[in-house]
Amino acid sequence: MLLEILLILGTIIFYFLRSRKKEETLSFKEGWWGRGQKPDTEEDATIWPFKVETTEKDLSDLYRRLDEARFTEPLEDSCFHYGTNSVYLRKVVSYWKNQFNWKKQVEILNKYPQFKTKIQGIDIHFVHVKPPCLPEGQSAKPLLMVHGWPGSFYEFYKIIPLLTDPASHGLSDEHIFEVICPSIPGYGFSEAPHKKGFNSVSAASVFYELMLRLGFSEFYAQGGDWGWLICTNLAQIAPNHLRGLHLNLASVTNMGFTHLLSILLGRYLPGLFGFQEEDVRRMFPFLKKGLYRILSESGYAHIQATKPDTVGCGLNDSPVGLAAYILEKFSTWTDLEFRNLEDGGLERKFNLDDLLTNIMIYWVSGCIVSSMRFYKENLQKGIGTQKHEKLPVQVPTGIASFPNEVMHTPQAWAQKKYTNIVSFHLMPKGGHFAALEEPELLAEDILQFVGKVEKEQLWRKKGE
Repeated sequence: MLLEILLILGTIIFYFLRSRKKEETLSFKEGWWGRGQKPDTEEDATIWPFKVETTEKDLSDLYRRLDEARFTEPLEDSCFHYGTNSVYLRKVVSYWKNQFNWKKQVEILNKYPQFKTKIQGIDIHFVHVKPPCLPEGQSAKPLLMVHGWPGSFYEFYKIIPLLTDPASHGLSDEHIFEVICPSIPGYGFSEAPHKKGFNSVSAASVFYELMLRLGFSEFYAQGGDWGWLICTNLAQIAPNHLRGLHLNLASVTNMGFTHLLSILLGRYLPGLFGFQEEDVRRMFPFLKKGLYRILSESGYAHIQATKPDTVGCGLNDSPVGLAAYILEKFSTWTDLEFRNLEDGGLERKFNLDDLLTNIMIYWVSGCIVSSMRFYKENLQKGIGTQKHEKLPVQVPTGIASFPNEVMHTPQAWAQKKYTNIVSFHLMPKGGHFAALEEPELLAEDILQFVGKVEKEQLWRKKGE
């Protein structure tokens, strides 16, 4: 009899705790990020068209600075181990001055409709692309795609047509998307916050408001880099409005005892911790592929999380310095082995026009300092200390795990945070900038994930 009573009490406590956990969400962050005091009047919700434009004066100033650049001779055989190699950098600058056609790239940037709207006191820039045609009886699914650093909305230009018009690119048209790609405030052509404290939860709140303003009460979200965290926060803020969350990076910042134990023993007992053979290959030996890799590749993050304005002043004043800083990340984060090449392997996965277009977005908007501040706003309180890091995500989640990410997160770790993973794929190739590197692979993964969610109407089961 006593055992039965204990079992009943235990069951009641379990379901009580389980229900409390399910109800917990992240609070929408209502802020005012404009200059001065928030006005008493209601914010203007107008949405207006935007086009990228630069003046001849802007370009003349750029070319003057490129002409006057000072280069430092690299160490012999240093390749990209000390950062961007100046031998290759000279080639990039020469191409920038003599062959790169910014006006043509502006036309490419403006081929998709762009807009701005004011939210929480600052102008938010976004690309909004609707399908060119829809099969009869079919509606487009709204998809929010969020970039990271040192990327931009331009990262998605190769994948947008695969999602808005999949049939024309050899993909299934069972699901067709209406794609919205905003610039994170302080990045690209979104106005930078004028006050301290604008973090990923703030950005998620702004983008949630943006999607509601566009008339989308239910939508999908996709992201990598900072886009991973912003979209994760969005899933925590508005779980009933997010049909599904797709990520090409899924870092876990709130590590528990099991995580630590799996680091010590996972190489020898992978099955005990739910590791696949590929997880073991990507993660171990952990000192080399985990700890040492993070230490050797995270110096920029420490600078940007502490004193971003100091180094930012130099980058904002020198286009060559800006290019060196950004190109190094596009090299190393695409494939760590590229450090062994004098050209950083950059043109193995990208072309100079795409790389320089992304750099030019930072240069003409003057946003490098404000983009770097995002690290301080998110990391200055320490890793694992914020509420959103402790909250689970119950929205249906799909994860595309690319092999050349700097750090690998196995599904066994990810599902501690993302409790409703319906799709986890170890991708065959690619690195950090997935949408730009491997747009077809990423598009296919998004399409199959949404197919699973829609077929089983998984978003309706979140609260069960």
